Amino acid sequence: MNAMTSLANTVPPQAARLAALCAALVLAGCASLGGAASKDAGRRPDPSVIPSALPSPAAGATASAALASDWPTLVQSPQARELVRLALAHNRDLQVAALNVDKARAQLRVGEADRWPTVNAVLGGTRSPNNSGGLSNSFTAGLSITAYEADLWGRVKSANAATAAQLGATLANRRAAELTVVTAVVAAHLSLVADDELLALSQRTLSTRLDTLKLTTLRAKVGAVADPELRATQALVAQSRAALAQQERQRQLDENALALLIGEAVPAALLPVRAAATTNSTATSSALLNQAWLSELQPAAKSDVLLQRPDVIAAEQQLAAADASVSAARAALFPRIALSTSGGLASSDLSTLLNAGSLAWTLGAQATMAIFDSGRNQANIEVAKVSRDIAVASYEKALQTAFKEAADGIAGLNTWTVQLGALRDQLSAERDRDRLTRLRYDSGAASALDLLDSQRSLYATEQAVIQTRLAELQNRLALYKALGGWPAEAGDGKTAAR
Repeated sequence: MNAMTSLANTVPPQAARLAALCAALVLAGCASLGGAASKDAGRRPDPSVIPSALPSPAAGATASAALASDWPTLVQSPQARELVRLALAHNRDLQVAALNVDKARAQLRVGEADRWPTVNAVLGGTRSPNNSGGLSNSFTAGLSITAYEADLWGRVKSANAATAAQLGATLANRRAAELTVVTAVVAAHLSLVADDELLALSQRTLSTRLDTLKLTTLRAKVGAVADPELRATQALVAQSRAALAQQERQRQLDENALALLIGEAVPAALLPVRAAATTNSTATSSALLNQAWLSELQPAAKSDVLLQRPDVIAAEQQLAAADASVSAARAALFPRIALSTSGGLASSDLSTLLNAGSLAWTLGAQATMAIFDSGRNQANIEVAKVSRDIAVASYEKALQTAFKEAADGIAGLNTWTVQLGALRDQLSAERDRDRLTRLRYDSGAASALDLLDSQRSLYATEQAVIQTRLAELQNRLALYKALGGWPAEAGDGKTAAR
């Protein structure tokens, strides 16, 4: 305190006025006039790129529950819920997304630090010749501020606003990654359930066709069946073996994909229960068909809900960052005012450096403005403007993609259930046809080709029922994702940008 008082007493009035001016410039830099650089608003997003209303579900479409507000409300299977929790904890894409958020936050702190002076502690010493031919020493100790930019035109503030918007986009991208992982894990789990049921169907079909082959072979030996019918039966058995091998491979691939999503091997307790290969009725035994895996969805009527999609928020924040970058580029045309100051102790002898009366200080200000830069600053403005136009187009594309995906999901909501119901009716008819054909074949009233045709048609219809049910559930997941999944949390992109 005494040293500071002594310093104040030794400062001349002119230096005091200069110090006051520097302080005013520092405060002006902290409250910069960023709006001076926003002369050109440029191209703005077109609000008509998407209709104001989403398509409505068809009359009679299943929509008994409101749109799920979070994934545990949507997902009904305990196994799938536990798999999602594992993925949220261990998925590597989510870990990268979280680290990108941490990186963006650190970059924002770096940008915010540029708006304030950097105070350095300085301790130095020099030894140089003097006028008398000898050597003189000089020792200094104190504090200094070097080349602090008084942000009168808002260049630093605009650059910092762009970094804040980038953080908002990164936060939204993390939410988008979470939504993608949740839906992908549930979809992979449902695919495994369908794989197991298709595998059981293939095993059951192969067993049935092997029995038919045995009977046809016996009849061929006594001349009751022609050779082409025998060869057709053998071909159908070979086809069943190939389908079984393909289904076993597909199941393993889907399990590997699920393991990648959750970040570890899938625990045995969370794998679907294998369907029994001896069951004769797909319609009555199928867990995929008969269990409630997902809540029903009722999409909102207005397309405004799409503005809450994480990818749309990320595109909006990228547009805000591009706008701020234009302001920063325009501000670079104006003079830059840099302030420097130092204050402390000075002495020609290190032993007397800390003695009272050895105070020293300096104040400096410098204004620089490019007179000739070969058009660099103007080119930077053009780059920033084009980048903003790209961000506008990307934002509009994000909106259009969101509307298309939502509309596709609603179209599926209207039609997949109807298609599944029709296929179930077809399955019932094919099952009766196969039973009657077998009775006629056993009694000699139908040929082996008739029996093979009924078996082939029944197998194809059973496959179609399982695959259509899987597609109906996956469409519901896609609609959930298309509508943004769940509401933005407190840490969403818009909040962060502000």
